[in-house]
Amino acid sequence: MENEKRENEIKETGNGKTEQPEFVAAASVQGAVAPAPIKKAEAVVAPVGAAPARAAGRGGDRFRDKRGGRTGGRPGGRKGGRGDESRDEFDQKIIDIARVTRVMAGGKRMRFRACVAIGDKKGRVGIGIAKGADVSGAVTKAVNKAKKNIIKVRIVNDTIPHEVRHKFGAARLLFKPAPEGRGVIAGGAVRAVIELAGIKNIVSKILGTNNKVNNVKCAIEALKSLKSARAKAEAKI
Repeated sequence: MENEKRENEIKETGNGKTEQPEFVAAASVQGAVAPAPIKKAEAVVAPVGAAPARAAGRGGDRFRDKRGGRTGGRPGGRKGGRGDESRDEFDQKIIDIARVTRVMAGGKRMRFRACVAIGDKKGRVGIGIAKGADVSGAVTKAVNKAKKNIIKVRIVNDTIPHEVRHKFGAARLLFKPAPEGRGVIAGGAVRAVIELAGIKNIVSKILGTNNKVNNVKCAIEALKSLKSARAKAEAKI
């Protein structure tokens, strides 16, 4: 019965001849599944003088900017090299990093405290103290605080204009001007503050506690109290 139905489906051509589809012969075997007829791909002939077609896909077609130059394989890409990144004008030094614990209702809460000093070595210096869940977060917050507490140091011939003694809490410091070539005679955390301020010749001495945080705070206050020669002469009058 199946063969009779397929024979009835034979198509008649215009010249009187009969033409049988390709799948009829394959379906003569009982129980076989007739495959679909395979269509041959037609070749596309490009007209003479036409530009060759570009392959589609990543990097196949280039995008052009308004001036006609190529910008790359993806829209919105960079037209040139890297931009000039603005370099931070302040150098920074980590004075102290400590792990602090705070007792809460549910237990203890551990955080990190960072003390950072920044300066441009041209007379501007500042310190910042901040806490964070990790060291990098605490240092970043401390740097941002230090940028808000910048002071201007009076420098004369790469040294301070006069001797100064200052006391901050348990910290006591002595700063003396030094001739050219003497260098920075300082130790501990005070040396970092002096170098970031841009002072090249100075003699200093820590007379009180060795606590780094208190010493840098005392150093900032001492440098802030410096006066120029004219201001000091006017004060005596």
